[in-house]
Amino acid sequence: MAEGVEDMVSRRTRGLDRAFEILEFLRTKRQPMRPNEIATEIGAPRSSVYELINLLLRHGIVDYQGGDGRVFLGRKLYFFGTAYAEQFDLMRECEEMLVRLSEQTRETAQMCLLEGNKYTVAMMREGVRAFRISSNIGELVPIPWTASGRLLLSHMSDKAILDFIPPEDFVLPSGKQLDHARFLAEIRQATKDGYFTFNSEVENFTHCFAVPIFQAGGQCAATLCLVTPKEDGLKNRERYLESLLSAAREVSERLGHAAPGAMSG
Repeated sequence: MAEGVEDMVSRRTRGLDRAFEILEFLRTKRQPMRPNEIATEIGAPRSSVYELINLLLRHGIVDYQGGDGRVFLGRKLYFFGTAYAEQFDLMRECEEMLVRLSEQTRETAQMCLLEGNKYTVAMMREGVRAFRISSNIGELVPIPWTASGRLLLSHMSDKAILDFIPPEDFVLPSGKQLDHARFLAEIRQATKDGYFTFNSEVENFTHCFAVPIFQAGGQCAATLCLVTPKEDGLKNRERYLESLLSAAREVSERLGHAAPGAMSG
């Protein structure tokens, strides 16, 4: 009897794992797909994928979109997300700061996080200038390509950082290999300075600013960022950094971080 119960629990656990794998796959692909295509891409039996998608459809977790039986993330996930944002202090506190930053600087302001071993933009407020720079919220980007990555890994040892980041993520969009020692040195310098700025590795006409948001324990939980045209970013560097550092300090204090001096730079 006990073996039968354990087997049932094991099957349900595998089913949940597979369901989350389907949802994560759709989030990453960012387009509707047919169940048989999903099964092929994730290397799963078609029968189990069809069964799980039918279950997800019944609960509104995925919806039919685009015709031909294609499915994508469902509208119920939006309501889950809004409920999460209402209760998650970091998201709530950052929302007003992004508005303030975009108004102060006229540039695109972002709140960025780690998602597994990747970087992602979690929230964004576009600037009011005619030429706007934006990113896809939730898109996964290699950490070494980003200014924020130099801050989000600051709590880790050098070895832990190199073990954490997939080797292929050190290949920049230009095809150039980012030297490990240089990357680690930039992390330690950014930790000391309390910010990191550079010309974007992804868009060659932009300049990126990132400052850390600290949680109560002192670890960098997220970053506040500005993404600017290169010339404007360099011309207004001190003013933009002052705005970012002030905003990040306020959010950190609200999250219970008691050492705002660590963010001076």
